[in-house]
Amino acid sequence: MTTNLYDIVVIGGGCVGLSTAYKINQKYPDLKIAVLEKESQVSAHQTGRNSGVIHSGIYYKPGSYKAKNCVTGRRELVAFAKEYNIKHDICGKIIVASKEEELAHMNKVFQNGIANGIEDIRMISAKEITEIEPYCEGIAGIWVGCTGIIDYVGFTKKLAELIESKFTGSKVFLETEVKDFIKDGPITTVKTNRGDFTAKNVIACAGLQSDRIAIKEGTGTDSAIVGFRGDYYDLSEKGKNKVRNLIYPVPNPQFPFLGVHFTRMTNGSVECGPNAVFVFKREGYNKTDFNLKDTVQALGYKGTRRFFAKHWRFGLDEYRGAFSKAYFLKRLQKLIPSLQSDDIVPGRAGVRAMALSREGNMIDDFKIEAKGNAIHVLNAPSPAATAALAIGAAIEEIATKQFNLG
Repeated sequence: MTTNLYDIVVIGGGCVGLSTAYKINQKYPDLKIAVLEKESQVSAHQTGRNSGVIHSGIYYKPGSYKAKNCVTGRRELVAFAKEYNIKHDICGKIIVASKEEELAHMNKVFQNGIANGIEDIRMISAKEITEIEPYCEGIAGIWVGCTGIIDYVGFTKKLAELIESKFTGSKVFLETEVKDFIKDGPITTVKTNRGDFTAKNVIACAGLQSDRIAIKEGTGTDSAIVGFRGDYYDLSEKGKNKVRNLIYPVPNPQFPFLGVHFTRMTNGSVECGPNAVFVFKREGYNKTDFNLKDTVQALGYKGTRRFFAKHWRFGLDEYRGAFSKAYFLKRLQKLIPSLQSDDIVPGRAGVRAMALSREGNMIDDFKIEAKGNAIHVLNAPSPAATAALAIGAAIEEIATKQFNLG
């Protein structure tokens, strides 16, 4: 087995891992950084299976890491996309209230947007909703002009390309799965299926496997990752004309999910969804996927059981949407009443890594922890893709102090 010597090993070839490596190398171009990705391509999981939206930052609690990094990251992401010709479109979106009881939370979302410094947002009337999206019906809404769509796979591939072309000695390794860590004083040997990588420092951005990597490395975590699959439908050729750009409902304030929505993708297709159903396999994208280790670990965790006890009605409702097209359609008709069964066809799926505390509470904000010569991104839910470059910059600042890079 070969041994590869690096200054920093970054685990995870999604948007956060690659942004982190890129940002550190921008600040310290002489550092040799290895990015280890276990799949045959970058962005194979959460990054490449999300809804492709450039989020504005309107939803997030003012002052939170999500709010700060989303707004900063969005602006930097758009500039990056323009510089490197990444397919994107700042097309705007509407957030639509369908009933009176949603108006109070819709107003709170709008006030968050004002507090977070979101540009080009305004309240809109029922008439304005139909002017923007002729088939959509609601009693009031919010126009968010700075929201857009982007090819996140193209974005991460460009980051990987830049890391290897701009910084001598840095490299992205595919099909390289981390198996274990061996500590020898200030040095860590990361053992993989393709040999050993020895480094002074380790940064883990492992998404769906982040808690397991933190435990293996020795830093540990006080939360656990539980997977929630999001199923999508696509609008058929018949239904495509009913959506121009992006249509979102007012989100349920009890959950971090934004509700089923309509998203025009950069390839011209229109996706509807996602729902949010517990998965029996962390990286399982089919409805019947099952992994014994993943299931036992998830259901054996007190936090999961406490979460289910609190939110079992929500869980049952989401499962109905997963296995009943008619029920999924009914939820979509809340926004577009004229939508018919033959307007939607089954699409793809993604799995969201949700960090749960032992008390069964969702950890909604970004969670990054440093210990010794390691940094772990333990929770990076949406809008982590939008905020990736800002998160990478934040980790660079942590690494500069933690690893004495400056």
